[in-house]
This record gives sequence, structure tokens and C-alpha cells, in this order.
Amino acid sequence: MEFIGYFSNVFIFENVLILVLGTIGGLLMGAAPGLSPTMAVALLIPFTFKMSPDQGLIMLGAVYTATVAGGAISAILLKIPGAPANIATVMDGYPMAKSGKSKEALHYCFISSFIGGVIGIIILIFFTPILANFALKFGPSHMFWIAIFGVTVIATLDSNSIIKGLFSGAIGLWLATIGYDSVLGVERFVFNPIFSGGINIIAALVGLFAIPQVLSMIEKKQLDSDQFQMEKKSIIQSIIYNLSRIKALVVGSVSGVIIGLIPGAGGQIAGLVSYDQIKKLSKNKENFGKGEPDGIIAAEFANNAMVGPSLVPLLTLGVPGSPTAAVLLGGLLIHGMFPGPNLFTIYAETTWTFINSLLVAQFMMLIFGLYISGLAKYVIKTPTNYMAAAITILAIFGTYSVQHNFADVIVMLFLGVSMFFLSKFGFTAAPIVLGLILGPIAETNFSQAKIIADTQEGIFRYLTSGYLNLTIITLCIISIVYGIVSEMKRKNA
Repeated sequence: MEFIGYFSNVFIFENVLILVLGTIGGLLMGAAPGLSPTMAVALLIPFTFKMSPDQGLIMLGAVYTATVAGGAISAILLKIPGAPANIATVMDGYPMAKSGKSKEALHYCFISSFIGGVIGIIILIFFTPILANFALKFGPSHMFWIAIFGVTVIATLDSNSIIKGLFSGAIGLWLATIGYDSVLGVERFVFNPIFSGGINIIAALVGLFAIPQVLSMIEKKQLDSDQFQMEKKSIIQSIIYNLSRIKALVVGSVSGVIIGLIPGAGGQIAGLVSYDQIKKLSKNKENFGKGEPDGIIAAEFANNAMVGPSLVPLLTLGVPGSPTAAVLLGGLLIHGMFPGPNLFTIYAETTWTFINSLLVAQFMMLIFGLYISGLAKYVIKTPTNYMAAAITILAIFGTYSVQHNFADVIVMLFLGVSMFFLSKFGFTAAPIVLGLILGPIAETNFSQAKIIADTQEGIFRYLTSGYLNLTIITLCIISIVYGIVSEMKRKNA
């Protein structure tokens, strides 16, 4: 219970001010398409040079947690995920907003994010040593199968057709191969120099979600105003309903914690896996994709529950559990703090103040997030031509700012226009993005596994030996079989 003794440090005036500014800034940055949590933390690291270690880490932590939740704002209101972690939120968040339940959807988002975030931080506080040892067990073979398990989700992301879902996923996997092989350095599918760096995930995310939405607005000329009315929704009612969705909360917490511990996985996989699992376990499968609250609750619960566990391997072993945690490692190092036992002995005051601030940041994120929910009416009532122009500007700015490369903007626009026409034939963006995210993870870890296996008993035995590999393989098989059976039942119904 050592952490309790350092709680008072969080409530020093300067630290509280940094927490408030970091939380509000994180929510706003998360809502802007293209400004992912990873990018937000990276942009702010230079500002921590002149701060004390306590203040610098408090600011980075507040921005990290708030940006993950803030990305759901644009996902729900504009059908554009603010970050990869919010891809799953789009699927039911936007249909809820379109049916006149935008405030309700935002309530579910921030309440779930709060509960998930608190559980994640509690796990970080009490189970760090145990979970650090668990995280060490994941090698290239396990990460390969985790990626394959994610690929099995692709077919069910497109509720209209498994075939279209698989085809969309295959497009994403192909896009992931463009550029240079990360292990062998071989050039692939580089038809033009602008593709030599590969397809940047932020450029793809913004292009596939934002540009089709802009083109759709222009095509329809105006939104159907009676679809986007701001309803009156009690926060108490939303909290009671949210807490009653036990199945969604359990699925979200388990998915978020486990995937948070796996080095390099990230919130996008946590949200998508959680969404897929709650859809399979739900009695109302046909409602998913049409505005099912459980879809929002499970996805947002998972991508925030993974924040705390993603810091477990970082603080104890120096192995980041997510891309944002990897950037956060830089924030530790610039203040002369190296991951390992010393963080909890020599630097115990700074470390526990930082962890405690993450817990307090969840409460601030809930308060400011619910307040922002009431302001959503201004977004909804914005004229379509202004909204389309604003989204386009944000899309271009967000894409360019990642690598300061105009080629990314061209790729983003090309993917966006292509997705607009693909959507006319019933294809959706989520499976493409998932394939693009999982492709490099699967390929890199398979290549590393093969290099290791060549010195042992061969690739097949290496990939299929051990209880952890066999467990994940079993989950992959169950996921595939379940998807096929569900499709057959739906066709026969």
C-alpha cells in the first residue's frame, strides 16, 4: 500500500493545474482526426524538458489517458475515429448518433472509459511484479498468433457479408506489405517513390474514414436534420445502464488487460477484439452495427483498460506494452529515470506520484468528458458545407503533421476516394484498417520466429509448441468456426 503515502503529491496546486490542462488538451487532441495518443505524447515530450520529473510525467500521463477517450468524440459524431484505438467505437457510436442518441452514446463512452481506466490503473498498482513476469513470456511466436487471432475478427467486422469482410481485410493486409520489409529490407509494391515509406497508419485511418464521410456529405448536400437532433439524457440513467451491462464490462476488462500487457499490441487491437467478443456473446447480434450500446461500452472499456497494464512491462522491464508507452519511455529517460527496480526504490516518490496521477486523471476525464457531451449539439448543428471543409482541413493537417511528408497526404486522399467508391458496393473501412494494423505485426513476428526456429527444430514445431501458443491457436479456430456458423444461421433464418 506504499502508493497511498504519495497521493498528497498529486494535489499540489501546480500538479493539479497540469492535470486539468493535460486532460482537457488530451480530450481535444483525441477528438481531432489524425492526432493519436502516440503523436500527442510525442509532441509534448519537448515541453517536459524544463519541468520536474513529477510534473513532466503527470502531463504526459494525463494526455495519454484523455486522448484515448477523446478519440471517441469524432468517432461518434463524425464517423471518424480520432485514433486507431477508437475504430470499433465507430461501428455503433455513429449509428446511435444518427438515430438521435449522440449524447447517450457519448455518456456510455466516457463512463466506460472511466471504469476501464480505473481498473487498468488498479491492476498497474497492485499486480505490477506478477504481470511483468507474464508479459515476459510473449515471444515472436505468441505475437504472431495474437495477430492471426486479430485477423480472424476481420470477417465479422462487416456485418453485411463475411466474403466482403474478408476481401476488405485482404486489401488491408496487402497495403501493409507496401514499402520495405522491416526484417529483410526488400522493396515491395513500390510503384511510385511516394510509397517507398509504406502506408502510414494515421494516413490510412484518416483517409479511409474521413474522406468518404466528406464526399458523402457533398454528395447528399445536407444532412437529414431530424436524424441528428440532440436528445435529453440524464447522466444518472446512463451510469445505471452502463453499470448494468456486466457482460460488456467483463469482456472489455479482460480484453484490455491481457492485450495491454502484450508488448506492442495497442488499444486498437484491444478495442476490436473486445467488440468482436461481445458481439459473439450477445443475444442481440443483429443490432450490432446499427447502434448497439454494448458495442460502444465494450470497445471503450477495453481501449482504456489497456492503458494501465501497458505500463507494467514498461516500468518494470523497459518493454513498452503499446506504441504510446514506447514514446512515454522517452519521457522517463530524459529525466534520467531508467525502467526497473530503481523506479520503485530510488525514484519511488516520482513513480508513485505519476501512477497516482493517472488514477486522478480518470476522474477528471470523466467530468470534462461528460461536460463535452453536452456541447456536442454545436457539432451536430454545424452546416454540412462548413463541417465538410473543417473535416478536410483537419484530415490534411493531421496526416501531414505525423511525418511532415506531403506524400502521406496524397496516399490519404487516394485511399479515401477509393474507399468512397468501395462503400457503394457494401465494403467497409474497419476490416481494411485492421488488416493494415495486423499485417506488419504478423509478418515481422513470423520472420523473427523463422530465424529462431531455423536454429532449433523447425518453424512448425516452434509455432505450435507450448501451452500459450496452443491456447491462442485454439482461440483462433473457435473464432473462425463461430464466424462461419453464425453466417450460416443468419442465411438460414
